[in-house]
Amino acid sequence: MTKPSLRASLALALALAASHPALAQAQNSAPTAVPLPHSVPDAVDKPYPGTITLDIDASDTIRAAYRVTETIPVAAGTTDLILQLPQWIPGHHSPGGTMDQLVGVEFFANGKVLKWWRDPVEVYAFHVELPAGTSQVTAKFINTSPLQPSEGRVTVTQDMLNLQWDRMSLYPAGYYVRQIKFKPTVKFPTGWGVASALDGKTQSGDSVSWGEVAYDTLVDSPVFAGANFKRFDLGKNVSLDVVADKPANLEVKPENVASYKALVDEAFLNYGAHHFDHYDILLALSDKLGGIGLEHHRSSENSMQPKSLTEWKDFDWARNVVPHEISHSWDGKFRRSARLWTPDYRQPMQDNLLWVYEGQNQFWGLVLAARSGVQSKESVLGQFASYAGMFTYESGRTWRSVEDTTHDPIIANRRPKPFASMDRNEDYYTEGALVWLEADQIIREGTGGKKGLDDFAKVFFGIKDGDWGEVPYEFEDVVKALNTVYPHDWASFLTTRFQRPGQPVPLNGVDKGGYKLVWKDEPNPYDKGRFGMSKGGLSLSYSLGFNLDKDGKVTTTLWDSPAFNAGIVNGAKVIAINGMAYEADTLKAAVTAAKGTTKPIELVVQRGDRVQTIAIDYHDGLRYPWLDKVGGDKKGAEAGLDLLLAPRRPGAK
Repeated sequence: MTKPSLRASLALALALAASHPALAQAQNSAPTAVPLPHSVPDAVDKPYPGTITLDIDASDTIRAAYRVTETIPVAAGTTDLILQLPQWIPGHHSPGGTMDQLVGVEFFANGKVLKWWRDPVEVYAFHVELPAGTSQVTAKFINTSPLQPSEGRVTVTQDMLNLQWDRMSLYPAGYYVRQIKFKPTVKFPTGWGVASALDGKTQSGDSVSWGEVAYDTLVDSPVFAGANFKRFDLGKNVSLDVVADKPANLEVKPENVASYKALVDEAFLNYGAHHFDHYDILLALSDKLGGIGLEHHRSSENSMQPKSLTEWKDFDWARNVVPHEISHSWDGKFRRSARLWTPDYRQPMQDNLLWVYEGQNQFWGLVLAARSGVQSKESVLGQFASYAGMFTYESGRTWRSVEDTTHDPIIANRRPKPFASMDRNEDYYTEGALVWLEADQIIREGTGGKKGLDDFAKVFFGIKDGDWGEVPYEFEDVVKALNTVYPHDWASFLTTRFQRPGQPVPLNGVDKGGYKLVWKDEPNPYDKGRFGMSKGGLSLSYSLGFNLDKDGKVTTTLWDSPAFNAGIVNGAKVIAINGMAYEADTLKAAVTAAKGTTKPIELVVQRGDRVQTIAIDYHDGLRYPWLDKVGGDKKGAEAGLDLLLAPRRPGAK
């Protein structure tokens, strides 16, 4: 008998499997899903019984270890206490909890160690098994703050610290966080100044205590402390609380402090109301503490370069963080999109309307900076120019909408990207600012200059003076408020600009404001300042299409740029230019010399073990974005953008 062919055998096997499903199943294991347990209860709006005491020893600045003791009262009959570390932190727009920093976790009751286990599904929750008759549980653990940036954000140096309560405390599951009471105490290094928006401050030796406070307010009230500390009264119950690496950096000239007083005045005038009883601008002047800009209702966490307040002109470009964050007290804290307000720090947040929360606030941060003098008008115009220039070259705008970038904090969590210009980053900030600039100019144009986005700010954010709760909003509420100020098809405007990809470069606000985007062979004041911080790096994004560090290594390549199309990508290193060893000035000179010619620029590039000569056929010279006033008459009649950035304080120039 002839053996059947392989093809025939396979056909027979398939036929048998088709006619006998059980036989087919037997040849491949096929498990079924294990039901997913949900053992952490949802939050309920009822008071937690008793007050939790929180004691933190923050004096170990050598090891940057916060040692925490927390005492939690429990109701009679409780057998399983569930304690959670905050995971979804307001202002982070993503699950930013730091469970990885908690070590040495133990629980005690009546002097005995308690059994605990981590929830296998919700790993930010600890289940603690309680013996009968337990009335309170003591939790002890250590927060190991990063010692170097590669481990995370550094919150402790030997001269200062930034204590964030969400990293230092566990809270009971099943309750709205506003219904849980805490009594906090922190031991600081001897002699340090301490600042926080918390009320009821008392001090005994090196330990500082505050009054009983709802947990949501505690988490929203971080602490800055340092050996070099100074407090500046800005009026209207607002203070600037500064810690610095060196005492000399606290010697701020009165006229520069006056700019921050003007900032407070301009913010109150802009919004027409305020939603805090007092406010603390917490500021670190440091290149050792991890950088931060984070909004809170009655305070904000800010950091700037060490000499930002003493070398005023040189750091003009770098001072927008405080105007941005203080503005958030109105836009983002008092009013925030309905899906960004959550009852606890377990429920995921939905970021869709961040183009209002952050985009409009980015706009107001720039406007208030210019109006107050915290930044010069020239620097603010440079920032708008930098945004506009970037979007002129951003390939990702063809496929990804601005609103889709609001999900980037969750999707990417600010990790570096190989081709950010194609992927896009959190553009709801910067493109958002340009779109809101257009909205301002539409209102200004339509009302003959009688109204602008200031009026929207008062209608939308300036309600309920003195109320420092939260008033959520939906898309329709934004549209309604805009139409109250100036009737227009705002729903279509916002939908088109924010929710649809492939839109034109957002220059309408610039154009309507009497300016135009132009390209020059040197950076604008804002870009010049930030490029200077690269310490020898070189930005050629809008010419060759890449940025280089001080050693000639490529840090960013624009998608579809001359460099990209020639095969130069991140990590490659430029060794030589037209036969000369790499120097930043040599490459800039080569780009300039090639302008208007036909001769390509020859680069010797190393990537890994491979070295090759790459010719880039580019002849348009150096290109950096600027906003120039139409007609070039900077001293003539004020255009719409000039009027927007002009001070509102009586008598201010």
